[in-house]
Amino acid sequence: MDTQGIEQMLNVLRSTAAEAGAAKPAENEASAGGADFAQVLKNSIDKVNHAQQQATQMAENLAAGTSEQNLHEVMIALQTASISFQEMVQVRNRLASAYQEVMNMQV
Repeated sequence: MDTQGIEQMLNVLRSTAAEAGAAKPAENEASAGGADFAQVLKNSIDKVNHAQQQATQMAENLAAGTSEQNLHEVMIALQTASISFQEMVQVRNRLASAYQEVMNMQV
């Protein structure tokens, strides 16, 4: 069984978790709100976009017969991209819900 695709997916998940949980102390002191939220969000969206483009390219190469990867690796890459996109949609939904709650607060 080829575990390279599984390891790749675990590495992506670990790096996303580390990025979400770790903030540099200098950044926290520099901006009162902590890490630059817009930059973290943009980086996350870029990672999801890259994962989707890479998975699509792998699938196209496999279909054309020019790929050195096997079907399992391509399917894992496609599922990783799909899960990443679903996660991004859930974050967007939570942000929209939080925004609506703040806007409905009585001052």
